[in-house]
Amino acid sequence: RIRFNPADACTLPRVERPELHPLDERETRAFLEAIRGHEFETLYTVTLFTGMREGEVLGLTWDCIDFHTGIISVEKQMQLHQDKGSKGYELVSPKNGRSRTIAAAQTVLARLQQQRRWQMQQKLLLGSDWQNPEGLVFTNEFGTHLTKPTVYREYKRIVAAMGCPNARFHDLRHSYAVAAIRAGDDIKTVQG
Repeated sequence: RIRFNPADACTLPRVERPELHPLDERETRAFLEAIRGHEFETLYTVTLFTGMREGEVLGLTWDCIDFHTGIISVEKQMQLHQDKGSKGYELVSPKNGRSRTIAAAQTVLARLQQQRRWQMQQKLLLGSDWQNPEGLVFTNEFGTHLTKPTVYREYKRIVAAMGCPNARFHDLRHSYAVAAIRAGDDIKTVQG
């Protein structure tokens, strides 16, 4: 019988975190130009100007947006689940289990209102075939939720065409943080 765990004497290798590559001002302008008219233009714009994670923006519901105060409440996120061979998505608590609020810019709120009008038109057009019981903000033309792979694949295609093939979707979140700090926001506020 061993009196101690020999693995306790091991020094673990340092975890290498990938270097952050937020979009600079030129790349941000190029990205906004590249997504103009794209089916996910509003989704990418909201992500870039709110700093929401991919799962959070895909799990955003209309009841979490207060157009009068300009506040977006991040209370859930879209997450893939696999049960006994079947795949599906569900809305779960955000990362770290903590909800937060974001004061959205007027341009973001205007884009969200355009998205809402588009969904209402689709709902009128499709009638009972419209499928959005959760009240998701970002859906396809039938009201069904968007999947992370679809949104990510389109994002990678766009940034590759811009000459930034290594850009990750999460870099939009970091781009927002850098822009907010440059604009004079307090680092702790941005971090929260």
